[in-house]
Amino acid sequence: MKNLANFFFEVGMLKKTPRSGFQFLGSGAESVAEHSFRTAMIGYALAKMSDDVDCSRVVMMCLFHDLPEARTGDLNYVNKKYVQANEEKAIADLAATLPFGKEYQQTLREFGAKDSTEARLAHDADQLEMILALKEHKDLGNRYAEEWYSFAIRRLQTDLAKQLAETIWITDSSLWWFDDDSDWWVEGRHANPVDDSGQKC
Repeated sequence: MKNLANFFFEVGMLKKTPRSGFQFLGSGAESVAEHSFRTAMIGYALAKMSDDVDCSRVVMMCLFHDLPEARTGDLNYVNKKYVQANEEKAIADLAATLPFGKEYQQTLREFGAKDSTEARLAHDADQLEMILALKEHKDLGNRYAEEWYSFAIRRLQTDLAKQLAETIWITDSSLWWFDDDSDWWVEGRHANPVDDSGQKC
């Protein structure tokens, strides 16, 4: 039980671990935990839209893929030119303390190899999460987001993810909540409200 308690504290460290790429993008901030959560949601959706895919494996890879960064920190593409993290040791050291350590290692080994459909979908979910963040920053005026998108989309491996990325890029990131009901945004109520009898108020 003590090892599990330590594990949960380690997972919590991801809430405090920043995604370091945003300092180069020039705007925004995000923790590894925030990134992993949306990545898991994307992975679930991709798996559900694919044939003969083990959805739970995709989601597990999405949840676990950046867990070693609780120990190594997040290295962005610039960092990786000069610094090499011993991620295998970080994975092995944590696995040695967990009752499900072998499964944890196997999950990240599969993710790293990219040989299975599930692993490719998990990798695509990881990139799509970044693409969503880039679109959010593009809509707020960050002119570098477009250039970053051109690299991120080239990392996608499945046709499904590529189609989704293209849709994301032409969709206004505020569209899900901001509609055309101008009366609501002015008055806080819909135009011509109707009472219980069906009569206009």
